[in-house]
Amino acid sequence: MKELLEYIARSLVDNPDAVSVEVEEGDDEVALILTVDESDMGRVIGRDGRIANAIRALLRVAATRDGRHVELEIESND
Repeated sequence: MKELLEYIARSLVDNPDAVSVEVEEGDDEVALILTVDESDMGRVIGRDGRIANAIRALLRVAATRDGRHVELEIESND
């Protein structure tokens, strides 16, 4: 799932080198923390959060195949 999220985020942003993903795993839950450049936050979140919600939906599908639950948090590099 980390690779999927990195691929999607790097495809959306202007500064792909600033994209990083941190993974925190639990028993049947995975928390993904996506960090992007501050200027790219709007590209990743989208108008009214539509892009972020679409990314979450894709991650949910990938996690369901593994029998897990996934959470996505988006942060900026300050």
